[in-house]
Amino acid sequence: MNEQRPRAQRIALREWLILSTLMLALTVGLAGWRLADRVDQVFYDRLMQLSTRDARDDIIIVAIDDYSINELGKWPWPRALHAEVLKQINAANPLAIGIDILFSEPEQNNGNSALSDGDQRLAEAITLSNKVVLPLVSKNSGQGLVAAKPLPLFANAARQLGHIHLELDKDGIARSTFLREGIHGEWWPHFSLALKDVAKKIAPGTEKNLPGARLPASLRKDQNDSSLWQRDYQMHIPFYGSSGHFQSVPYAAVLRGEVPPNFFDNKYVLIGPTAIGMADSFPTPVSGNEGIISGVEINANILASLLDERSITLSTPFEVALYNLLPVLLALMAYQMLSPRKALFATLALISMTFVISFFALHSAGVWLPPSAALIALIIAYPLWSWRRLEAAITYLGEEFKRLEEEPHLLPELVADESDAIKIDLTDTLEQSINAMREAANRVRDLRQFVSDSLASLPDATLVTTTDGNVLLSNKAARDYFAKIGVPQVNDALVPYLFSTMSPPQTQIQGQDNSFSWWNLLDLNHTNSMIQGIEVRDSLQQDLLIKSAPCHNASQQLVGWIVSIIDITSIRAAERSRDETLHFISHDMRAPQASILALLEMQQDPLTALPQSEFLSRIEKASRTTLGLADNFVQLAKAESQDYRFEEVDFQDILIDATEEMWSLAKGKNIRIKTDIQDVEYPARVDRGLITRVLTNLISNAIKYSPRDTTITCTLRLDPQLAGADILCSISDQGYGIPRADQSKLFQRFQRFKSGEQASSDGVGLGMVFVKAVLDRHFAKIDFSSAPNEGSTFNIKMPANLI
Repeated sequence: MNEQRPRAQRIALREWLILSTLMLALTVGLAGWRLADRVDQVFYDRLMQLSTRDARDDIIIVAIDDYSINELGKWPWPRALHAEVLKQINAANPLAIGIDILFSEPEQNNGNSALSDGDQRLAEAITLSNKVVLPLVSKNSGQGLVAAKPLPLFANAARQLGHIHLELDKDGIARSTFLREGIHGEWWPHFSLALKDVAKKIAPGTEKNLPGARLPASLRKDQNDSSLWQRDYQMHIPFYGSSGHFQSVPYAAVLRGEVPPNFFDNKYVLIGPTAIGMADSFPTPVSGNEGIISGVEINANILASLLDERSITLSTPFEVALYNLLPVLLALMAYQMLSPRKALFATLALISMTFVISFFALHSAGVWLPPSAALIALIIAYPLWSWRRLEAAITYLGEEFKRLEEEPHLLPELVADESDAIKIDLTDTLEQSINAMREAANRVRDLRQFVSDSLASLPDATLVTTTDGNVLLSNKAARDYFAKIGVPQVNDALVPYLFSTMSPPQTQIQGQDNSFSWWNLLDLNHTNSMIQGIEVRDSLQQDLLIKSAPCHNASQQLVGWIVSIIDITSIRAAERSRDETLHFISHDMRAPQASILALLEMQQDPLTALPQSEFLSRIEKASRTTLGLADNFVQLAKAESQDYRFEEVDFQDILIDATEEMWSLAKGKNIRIKTDIQDVEYPARVDRGLITRVLTNLISNAIKYSPRDTTITCTLRLDPQLAGADILCSISDQGYGIPRADQSKLFQRFQRFKSGEQASSDGVGLGMVFVKAVLDRHFAKIDFSSAPNEGSTFNIKMPANLI
């Protein structure tokens, strides 16, 4: 069994290392070579939709919308209208005006190629404003890309020109733009950047700290190459919202003067088409179900980002790989350290955490951490690991079941129904292995239950401990015993601690010179002595025999100890009683018999013969002493036996019988016996003969230990505190009393007391033992109070039979 565990651990570790290598390599490949870009772009778009912000209130779009088309007619409109709108807007003192309309051709003037009046008026309005930015685009002239600028009339009148290009990713979605583009050494800012420069009065090309990725250093050297259209500062747009997010007014409303005069004061104004079918619209991450957003609204998003100094920074391949490796590595560690259920929760938590971190990095820090590599690896890793664990579990269960089947069956088993044997088993391999292991586990549980029942049924207190003495199992007898001596918690306690309150044995361990220690119970060097047991006495003055024996597993390795505690108090008490009895028989019983023999020998010699009357008197006295001793033994044996004859009597009748029986003895010493009995009934269920003898013993002792001409008072009452549930009987004398040093030994065997003024007694010290034994069997209690030369009072509390 111990050899199988390292082998299973090696297999599990090998499987984990293989899976870890594959998953980490997959993560690095997906993240480093951007193999999951399409998935990352989907996540990017969804997170961007969740990261919308409030639009800036200083950006206003003058929309050439469907309403304006309906009001002003078909497009294109006369440029005189644009000039009029521009004049109205410029009158409100805006920060900058961007006209997102290409004026690359002159207005049609009845077929005349000369500039129309509308072109002149628009150029004058642009010049007068000195805040207008016009767009340009690139076009293919047949010999490469060239810049398609507005008409020179408009280009010269505009404050700046700006390109309106957007970068479309492979999936056709516009997520970024280049803030600077150019050709032939001439560079133009983005349309939105030009608006910012105009408002901030920054000369083109002198902007500082522009966001976005720079042109590679190798290409920057060729910026004057006429054959290349160059782009720099690629900025991923942190969109504020989808279509209609920024404040807009219809073109027609501005033209008619329906907008308040100060509406455009200190505002960025973008004029451009939003009508369906005429706008340069693009799909964006925030388009959602709307599909596309007009170019002028995209420019408004770019302008707001530049003004707020917001942009999205793409992480480097190394950063992406490191970010994706971390949750995968944590998940792999969870697979090795946690249960399958907890590992599943950990995987789900890591998937959620990865997604949440990407969201907050994008929303708060403007950093895009693509999570798809980690998410794909996590989604693949857990099923693979579960599959390998399942395979390992099936193999292990099969092997372990075979080994368990080879073990002997110690307990009888139920015989299976023969009809079950012919049923077709349709369960899969795992379920078959689980069923087989369930049967084996049931046998182990039955065996454990058998061991537990055996331990619980042991009459002696028994503990099962670890090798270092921690209690693992304990039966009820052990728990009850330690609770009685003030140790409520037995399990998990140290054995030496449990026995620390007991007095150690006085003798040393055989063959050892060192003094005894409770750790010897857990020492293999003392096994022989501990198996035989050591005798101690606990705090309750009980005599105990403590034994310990080692426990071994199937490989004969020490795994624990069994410690038993045997109560030998009654055995030692019986031995002491036997010794006392033998001493009594050898001394007190022999003394009168020896006196009789000596008298007979003396009587045979005429010289030493006593008068006949004295001889007979001495013989009678010795015989009566022997008979009294034997009678005391018989009565005590009867009191300690199980043969009691209970009957319902009135306790005052027993007391009266006892006083009458002792009347003649009291009369000989002129002692008066006085009774004080309350006139009620005293029902009791007792052995009348034994209780009568208890009372006669107490009264005879009062007579025996009282001087002449005194009074003995016998009182009988019902306990008022318990509503008559107890009978209270008191016997008081005016005798010599009991010395205080002897009061604690009153109910012990063979104890006789004598004071200086008291006459010698011929008793053997069994009378009070008899009284205590009889009262205990009747569930009664006796106590006394006594003082030298002041007399004694014995109180009996007997349960009344009220039923």
